[in-house]
Amino acid sequence: MNINVGLIGYKFMGKAHSHAYLDMPKFFKPDAIPVMKVLCGRDEAGVREVANIFGWQEIETSWERLIERKDIDLIDITAPTNVHKEIAVAAARAGKNILCEKPLAMNVKEAREMLEAAESAGVKHMIGFNYRRVPAIALAKKLIEDGAIGKIYHFRAVYLQDWIVDPNFPLVWRLQRDVAGSGSLGDLGAHLIDIARFLVGEFDELIGMSETFIKERPLAVSMTGLSAKAGEAKDRGTVTVDDAALFLTRFQNGALGSFEATRFAPGRKNYNSFEVNGSEGSIVFNLERMNELQFCSGNDPQETGGFRTIMVTEPVHPYISAWWPPGHIIGYEHTFIHEVYDLCNAIASDTPVEPNFYDGVKCQEVLEAVEVSTRERRWVKISEL
Repeated sequence: MNINVGLIGYKFMGKAHSHAYLDMPKFFKPDAIPVMKVLCGRDEAGVREVANIFGWQEIETSWERLIERKDIDLIDITAPTNVHKEIAVAAARAGKNILCEKPLAMNVKEAREMLEAAESAGVKHMIGFNYRRVPAIALAKKLIEDGAIGKIYHFRAVYLQDWIVDPNFPLVWRLQRDVAGSGSLGDLGAHLIDIARFLVGEFDELIGMSETFIKERPLAVSMTGLSAKAGEAKDRGTVTVDDAALFLTRFQNGALGSFEATRFAPGRKNYNSFEVNGSEGSIVFNLERMNELQFCSGNDPQETGGFRTIMVTEPVHPYISAWWPPGHIIGYEHTFIHEVYDLCNAIASDTPVEPNFYDGVKCQEVLEAVEVSTRERRWVKISEL
């Protein structure tokens, strides 16, 4: 079967998703083939240029008109966070399956409305936590489920970038609360939260803090992905999101966690790293070395114990059999291909897909709890949200 896709958004994430739809059927054997039907965005010239590059059949400048089309099966939302709810609810009511980038919404209330709409409509819904599809992280999940590191005691994670360290970097939409919802917390921290839930389990309570280091920035006259061009130096606007956020947590299973997300770490480009410590061993991952997983087993002989580096490129590793010979590494873009592959199979077989809007809601609850804790300077139970 074919799945006609309507993609809303054509810049950074739009290109990542376009590449996934284009390449996935060339390497995998899915139960359903995605058809790149319509690319949608407000700038007709910009949309047309990207559509021509990736091979989209048609373009559209109105997401409302796109959703009304009878020939569209899947709505893919890569637009900014402030429009996620409106588009997703409309798509669900129109009977469309939905893939939505993270964070799911601006707040918990919106996220729950999105989940309710999708569930009521009986459509497939998926949130774009693409890092679950990194083979090394999928292997970490298997090792934990197999008991390789025993009972989990600690989860510590950092997501560090440096792309706005320059105080003259323009005021892009990701630095505006009314568009992005939050700053490094929602953009980077959301990934850490989802990985933690994926590997360890549900959060119980937390305490957080955040800071905005640069309060004002030049207004942007153009922006694409994580790059932008500033206008006149005198034209400035207020940064309304956090530049950095940190929090401590207790998980429901008793494990302890620490989290840090910042865009002010010079030299760190996309340093998404976590360590899991258990009663029988440990696991360490760093996205900047995404084909590797470090594993320490407490059952190794003392004289040869310690961390070993596993090159996660063997055919037995998750998703790898579709790609290259062992040792021929894959990259960031492949996580989106794996995501699309799993989604297409779920639609074809009418089976649940994860992570979905439920996972988006659970992540949103943690994000909101961090903001409440930061504002009120106290521990917050997730059950309060």
